[in-house]
Amino acid sequence: MNRDDAWNLLTEFTQSESLRKHALAVEAALRHYAPLLGGDPELWGITGLLHDFDYERWPQPPDHTREGAKILRDRGVDEEIVGAMLSHAEWNQADYPLDRPLRRALFAVDELCGFITAVAYVRPERLNGMTPSSVRKKMKQKSFAAAVNREDIEKGAALLGLSFDEHVTHVIQAMQSISPRLGF
Repeated sequence: MNRDDAWNLLTEFTQSESLRKHALAVEAALRHYAPLLGGDPELWGITGLLHDFDYERWPQPPDHTREGAKILRDRGVDEEIVGAMLSHAEWNQADYPLDRPLRRALFAVDELCGFITAVAYVRPERLNGMTPSSVRKKMKQKSFAAAVNREDIEKGAALLGLSFDEHVTHVIQAMQSISPRLGF
């Protein structure tokens, strides 16, 4: 599967503009991390695009990810992508542990991309000039983007062997690189 195929699959299953933008943000973050963690940017980017492609049709666990995995396997998608998609959901981690760089990176960037997007929406400068301290300040406000799991964000940085600030800086840079596509 190439990027065009992945984008077409995403848009076939995902009508929500915000969920499509989330997929683009996760793609950018994974493409950013791939060379830093010894991965293939194309494979990692496709994983980012597809990680939640089934969410609109099957939002409830464990159907979310498992139904998508069936579709990906039926279409002959690389098992590395399928396994990473499955691993980013806690209900699959007994069978698909966070034991590989791609799996750890996907888990690490998923919630953080969503949180950074939320922070950007309340800043006049959006992503421009955003720093880890901007993100940390909002993380302390439990009512802000309350659905985002802050523990997963912290765990993600640790899984990558990075400080919180280093991890946030990488993801902000990745998202800034596609800022217009994210609507900022």
